[in-house]
Amino acid sequence: MLKVDAINVYYGKIHALKDVSFEVQEGEVVALIGANGAGKSTTLKTISGMLHAKTGSITFLGESISHTESYRLVAKGLAHVPEGRRIFLQMTVMENLEMGAYIHKKATKEELDEIFDRFPRLKERQNQIAGTLSGGEQQMLAMGRALISHPKLLMLDEPSMGLAPILVEQIFDIIRELHAAGTTILLVEQNAEMALQLANRAYVLETGSIVLSGTGKELAQSDAIKRAYLGG
Repeated sequence: MLKVDAINVYYGKIHALKDVSFEVQEGEVVALIGANGAGKSTTLKTISGMLHAKTGSITFLGESISHTESYRLVAKGLAHVPEGRRIFLQMTVMENLEMGAYIHKKATKEELDEIFDRFPRLKERQNQIAGTLSGGEQQMLAMGRALISHPKLLMLDEPSMGLAPILVEQIFDIIRELHAAGTTILLVEQNAEMALQLANRAYVLETGSIVLSGTGKELAQSDAIKRAYLGG
C-alpha cells in the first residue's frame, strides 16, 4: 500500500531523515518507534506532503505521491492525525467532523452515526467547542475527523501523548478496533511497549535513520529494544 524508498529530508542544513526506507502492506499495523527527535514525525509529514524529500520516492497504492499536495492525498485515501491533534479549537465537535468530510462536500448522517458509534463521547459533546474538550476527547475528535474521510491508510502521530494511563488504554483499544475492521495503520508512538504489542511489523528510527526492523513480537523481545525503550 505504501512504499517509502530512500528518502532524505532536510530542515535547512540539518539532515533530518537519512535514506529512510520502509513499506506498509494492506491490512497491517506498522509502528515507527524511537526517541524524541529521531525523525518519526518528520517521516509522517513527508508522506502526507507537509514536507518534501530532497531525494528518494514515496508511492501510495502504486502511484508516486512525492510531490502531491496534502489535500489531494486525503482524496486518495491517506489520512494523517498529527502530533498535538491539531483540531480546530474555536469550532464545535460537529464542525470539526464536517471539516474532515470536505472531500465529499458534506458529512452524511450515516457517516456521522458511524463516528458517533465508535466515539460515543463525541456524540454527547457534538455541539461543544472543541477547545473545551479534555485531552482524550480531543484525540478522539482528531481521529474521528480523519476517519470520516474513509482513509485506506490512517497515520497516527503520538496518539497517546499527554494522556493518563487509562485513556492511553482506551485509545489503543480504538486503534485495535479500527485495525480489526480493516483499516491499515501507520503508527508513530513513543510508548514503545504498547506500539509493539499492537504492530504486525515495526521500524526503529535513531537520529534520522532506520536502525532495526522486524515483527512487533521480535522487537519487543530484542535486548537492545528492551534496554533503550522498554526499561529492561
